[in-house]
Amino acid sequence: MKNVTLSLGAQFPEFRKKAVISIEKGKEFYDLSSEEIRNSGKWMVMFWWPKDFTFVCPTEIAEFNNHFTDFEDRDAVLIGASTDSEFVHAAWRRDHEDLRGLQFPMLADTSKSLADELGILEAEEKIAYRATFIVDPQGIIRWVSLYDLNVGRNVKEVLRVLDALQTDELCPCNWQKGEATLTA
Repeated sequence: MKNVTLSLGAQFPEFRKKAVISIEKGKEFYDLSSEEIRNSGKWMVMFWWPKDFTFVCPTEIAEFNNHFTDFEDRDAVLIGASTDSEFVHAAWRRDHEDLRGLQFPMLADTSKSLADELGILEAEEKIAYRATFIVDPQGIIRWVSLYDLNVGRNVKEVLRVLDALQTDELCPCNWQKGEATLTA
């Protein structure tokens, strides 16, 4: 297993995985691929959580969902992912009130191949760390964030960084969308 996280400037790995896109019977699953996302010409924000049916994870997933239109407004495809199966994802969505109305796919990396290639598998349990990748329309990783298993991330910071990257300019510390960028 890999133990080095893919970082800035690396090509995001190719993938084709099952994803849960609905809780409607017969319409739950979809085959999602990196090729489809790349062909959309959009940015991709993929965030990973360790396990379904846990405590911190649904708070993050619900918060990403609360900001779904913010990502959409920025021409970014939002994808949540873990190493749980599509069936576990679907059961969790049906079971958890905050997850029933998700507007983004829950990717199932049951083989752990994508998490391994990204270098985000925890050594003992072989579950994904809380990782977030911002990938540009050419498939290049432009930002990576990793959190300990016990600490939830800040979705507004993900949006702030996405905004900064999309300016393609120099953005100072604590820069917010609409503020002046720096001139070299």
